[in-house]
Amino acid sequence: MTQPTSPHSAPTQPTADTGPTWKKWLPPLLAFGLVAALGTALFSPTRNETAGGPLVGKPAPDFQLTSLDGTPVSLSELKGRPVVLNFWASWCGPCREEAPLFRELSEQQGADGLAVVGILFEEKNEQNARDFIREYALAYPNLRDNNLNTAINYGVGAIPETFFIDKDGVIRHKDKGGLDRTRLNVGLQAIGMEPL
Repeated sequence: MTQPTSPHSAPTQPTADTGPTWKKWLPPLLAFGLVAALGTALFSPTRNETAGGPLVGKPAPDFQLTSLDGTPVSLSELKGRPVVLNFWASWCGPCREEAPLFRELSEQQGADGLAVVGILFEEKNEQNARDFIREYALAYPNLRDNNLNTAINYGVGAIPETFFIDKDGVIRHKDKGGLDRTRLNVGLQAIGMEPL
């Protein structure tokens, strides 16, 4: 027997079972954790990486590029000499910090000794690169890589990146981020050169 409902009583609403409270906080907490992990990875000081990379211990990819003054330069013509290969751009702050070291290093190069080579990375304005070279008195070839094929072959994703190639054409060391003297010397020693 059902009881009649009173006209004065409010109808009862079914209550939704929302489950445990932690379930509603789980998606935002996971999102926050992911954002925090990505932020840490991007802005961590460990962005300066040394010695690693899949190319270390392998022959350096050859290239034939043209310098800003129009001279063709290939890696194969430098075989028999240790090479320090630096990917850089005028708009890159850490590139400016390491430029005086590359100037000093290039003063040690000779016909049969160390070769320093720069490769422009996503340089939109060549005049800016020329001004940079003049400002820091860089006397080594700096090459155009307009289609980024060379950067892609070397796996360059951010600059500066520096590859230390021995006289047999094998990459012995790679450094990511602005070099200081200590890290430059680690790379030089890996290719049999005296420290700077």
